[in-house]
Amino acid sequence: MSRNAWMVRAAGSACVMLSMGGLTLPALADTKVAWVEIEGEIAGAPKPFSLMGEDPGVKTLRAWVDRIDALADRSDIEGVLIRLKDATLDRATIDEVGQALDRVRESGKKVHVYAEGYGTGEFLLGSHADELILQSGGAVSLPGLYMEEMFLADTLAWAGAKAQLVQIGDYKGANEMMTRSAPSEAWSQNIDQLLDSMYAGMRERIKKSRKYNDKALDDVMRSAWMATGEEAMELGLIDALVDLPDLRDHLGEAYGDGVKWDKIEASDKPSMDFANPFAMFSMFGASPERKPTRDTIAIVHVNGTIVDGDSTYGGLFGGGASAGSRTLRNALEKVRGEDLIKGVIVRIDSPGGSAIASEVIWQGLRRVAEEKPVWVSVGSMAASGGYYIAVGSDRIYVNDSSIVGSIGVVGGKIAMEGVYDTLKVHVVGRARGPMADMFGSAPWTEQQLAMIRDRMKTTYDLFASRVQKGRRGIDLSKTAEGRLFTGDKAVKLKMADEVGTLHDAIGDMAERLSLGTYDVMDYPQPMGLEEFFEKAFGDFASAQASIAGATGGDANAMLERFGRAALGDSGWDAVQHAAMFRSMLEKEGVLTIVPAMIRVK
Repeated sequence: MSRNAWMVRAAGSACVMLSMGGLTLPALADTKVAWVEIEGEIAGAPKPFSLMGEDPGVKTLRAWVDRIDALADRSDIEGVLIRLKDATLDRATIDEVGQALDRVRESGKKVHVYAEGYGTGEFLLGSHADELILQSGGAVSLPGLYMEEMFLADTLAWAGAKAQLVQIGDYKGANEMMTRSAPSEAWSQNIDQLLDSMYAGMRERIKKSRKYNDKALDDVMRSAWMATGEEAMELGLIDALVDLPDLRDHLGEAYGDGVKWDKIEASDKPSMDFANPFAMFSMFGASPERKPTRDTIAIVHVNGTIVDGDSTYGGLFGGGASAGSRTLRNALEKVRGEDLIKGVIVRIDSPGGSAIASEVIWQGLRRVAEEKPVWVSVGSMAASGGYYIAVGSDRIYVNDSSIVGSIGVVGGKIAMEGVYDTLKVHVVGRARGPMADMFGSAPWTEQQLAMIRDRMKTTYDLFASRVQKGRRGIDLSKTAEGRLFTGDKAVKLKMADEVGTLHDAIGDMAERLSLGTYDVMDYPQPMGLEEFFEKAFGDFASAQASIAGATGGDANAMLERFGRAALGDSGWDAVQHAAMFRSMLEKEGVLTIVPAMIRVK
């Protein structure tokens, strides 16, 4: 399940706040209101090429939280306006930015949210503010949560392929897309209770902010699946309809005349001046490595599917991120060897992946834990291999909405012999060695399937033993076999220790270590320019595909555009997941991964 797998979506929506009706603050001359513009992606970790200047469209979640927190202490700021411009809001972002807004309000300042339209995600972020403002002519949509699952067994059979996949854990579900035409009873029970938890958390947030009871919220949602601004006002979903040029005047009604904007960026870091050739050439000799200069807490990021080898990073030439065991072990060893790094927080946002890579990273965490405290902060998800890694820590923080668990494994292959027969492709296999043909195109015999099950059981037992060692008192009969839970339930089941954000984890660790002033550093660290170009040109085919795709000339890009148009984002993502799943199975027969094709809208 990818990090976007839990993105809450809806067509244009709403966010809500305590009404400002009748509220008038003392008139202040030249009152300052902080203008915070959140646009595009909010990345969980720094981009790997930051030596070349940060992508202005990509700011990290921690950078935004730090900036918003700083506003709480500013005596010259009377209020904060959050303007949302097509922001990518997953639940980790909503939870962590939202709690930063709560801290601003606790300092006595008012928080306003403004956007051209509000979907479920924007609405939930807005529930942490005092006033929701909608652009005149905008729309609000609050339909609820929706997901679709795709089952390909009949499709594969029609094509002549045979999916021979086995899972350990009745509730795992990772093989069902390939092996079934409909979900099993166990998987339906698992995913239904997960959606129930997610929906209940969403409702409680909205009821608290808008002071609805259950019946009132149900009535509102029946009407507001797609509401005009005027209809949203009547339903009490928003507090004001304001054209952007009139926004200053609108806030003047609350703060008095003379409102001035103080625009806040996520980072003060300057971008590279590409007009200056000397500045550009100086980059060739620069080292991107930063070393701690005083007491430091390290944040080690585990983002995306867990794989053997090096990590990959989405965003430069497209594609999704992956967490490579080699990259992360190198980062962990670097952290372990730095005396000024006093503690480590591993930030996980991963659906799992390679069982071997997960074990290798787990071992790296335990090596660091012999020298200094290692905690985990879960973003949107730490499932399967992601949770495998998490239990290597001393303490686990989760958000209420984090998806945690999926203790189980899946393995096997997709036998392509029937497809080749259908296509009149004649395949001649030549094997040397008693087991050489295990992953050939022919289906397995029952004896070979039994061997795969034995191998998977060994992996599952190791996974379960890691969980029991790391989570004292956990009851595997209630938590294992592939079950998934939201963060609040995970804490009750002793799968995690505390509901809290990355900000909370950093603060608690600093207090536990009695740190006064300290720095926070992210790992893995940025690439140098030489490594950057080596990586870029090593992936030249990928780069070429992206560039050609932008001009409409690349076959792969055209295929993706056609696929998304024909199947929709959910369907295309499911097909991509199926291809990735098969590719990983070819390399490693047993995986710790959740069904990443799940997309909640």
